[in-house]
Amino acid sequence: MVRWAVRSHTDAVLEPSCGEAAFLLPSAFRLRELGARKLRLHGVDLHGPSAQRAAILLRSHGFDADIRVADFFTVSGGPDYDAVVGNPPYVRYQDFAGTARERGLQAAASQGVKLDGLANIWAAFVVHAATCLKPDGRLAMVLPATLLTANYAAPIRSYLLRRFSRVGLVMFRERVFPGVQEEVVLLLAEGTGAAGAIHVTEVADASSLASLDFWEQAHPTPAAGAKWTTALLEPHEREAYSSVVRSAHFETLGDWGRVDLGMVTGNNKYFTMTPAEASERGLQTSELLNVCPAGARHLPGTTFSKAAWNELGHQAKRTLLFYPDPANLSDAARRYIAEGEASGVHRAYKCRMRNPWWRVPTVSPPHLFFTYMSGVAPRLVTNRASARHLNSLLGVTLHRGRVGVGQSWLPLAALNSVSLLGAELIGRSYGGGVLKIEPREAVLLPVPTRDVLNQHRDALRVVRDRVMTQLRMGNIAEVSRIVDDVLLARALRMDRAALRSVRSALSLLRERRRQRGRA
Repeated sequence: MVRWAVRSHTDAVLEPSCGEAAFLLPSAFRLRELGARKLRLHGVDLHGPSAQRAAILLRSHGFDADIRVADFFTVSGGPDYDAVVGNPPYVRYQDFAGTARERGLQAAASQGVKLDGLANIWAAFVVHAATCLKPDGRLAMVLPATLLTANYAAPIRSYLLRRFSRVGLVMFRERVFPGVQEEVVLLLAEGTGAAGAIHVTEVADASSLASLDFWEQAHPTPAAGAKWTTALLEPHEREAYSSVVRSAHFETLGDWGRVDLGMVTGNNKYFTMTPAEASERGLQTSELLNVCPAGARHLPGTTFSKAAWNELGHQAKRTLLFYPDPANLSDAARRYIAEGEASGVHRAYKCRMRNPWWRVPTVSPPHLFFTYMSGVAPRLVTNRASARHLNSLLGVTLHRGRVGVGQSWLPLAALNSVSLLGAELIGRSYGGGVLKIEPREAVLLPVPTRDVLNQHRDALRVVRDRVMTQLRMGNIAEVSRIVDDVLLARALRMDRAALRSVRSALSLLRERRRQRGRA
């Protein structure tokens, strides 16, 4: 990173959040290599002892640097530096609070970047670091891969393309930092002006960087769209995917219906119970609601039936939600409420915000469930049990005129490779290889249109049993192959080369996510 960013013996270099000179020391060696006699090295760190150790380390190698102990957001963002290199702190929004948060948000806002309440501190760091650069300066930073996908990072993605004339990413097939769950990318940005694209290259690991001539090896990726996940795909794969989702055969899940998060109880162990527990406590049927148990392991297929719900109850799964009428509490309900207060359930945040605390805000039973967190692939599941859902699932309430065909065929049809690739592109990969899709992302999921399902339901009916068998075996690749053959290849006559491109892109992203899970 230093070799890319520091190019002249006269370069002034800044490392914000410098820690113990991880970038300042290589910068010093680089400047000396370029023939510098007087080094223009600057560092900033909030932690005094770290800044002191950085200065001692540099002096031990014969270098001097100006290192300040300060909050980086209080440092003037004047355009003084030729290169800003570093690894900003990754502080979650829960811990990025108080004065530090206010300063960070103000620094970003001064550049027209409005960060939301979920923003990590690194986002504000990137913006403020860019303000320290001269017009032709270079920014090189180690950033979390959430830069590509997180909704809160969307303003940062837009800002980078607006601020710099060239924006590049280096991605890794393997984890760079052993024992660290966070996946990272290298951001390389330079110049001033609107970048028409992001330049992307992928390498195996950090050792591959030594011989990397970045702009020569990177290929430009169209900057359209809120997320940069498509940067991982080859041009022919992006074109094949974009072509089919823009066709008359596909629309979005939001076109089919409304997507909502499930019920937030504040304490699932207290508010949900097994039928046997409800019976032992003497609770009345009117004081209970049918719910789909937390998680998605009990939804192996494309339909959740009333029989399946009953069987889960027999297996001592939590299929009931405590939901008494405040105006008509039974003695059993009063005892259970008192039991909750004795154990402190009412002091949980979500419970404190309710009046009464034990009355969980409910949602209506959706037509479909959506397994929005998955290590394999997200799926739609028809809710034939008319059960409500907790926030471990999303619910899809279909629009009028779409319920019949939607419940019967959409979960099966959505197992095609185009929809599954769409899920990988709109979602976010978490530690452990889990793919998560938020409600406002789920509405963007590409799925076949109502007309397609109405016209080709007979073809889907023929393969339904085969698909169910493969789903129960966990063979999602074979599932998508079966659905692709009958729906995309035969019914929609999708170009075979384009279909191969979509499948290869899906395989790439899915395997990339799984590798990080194994690592």
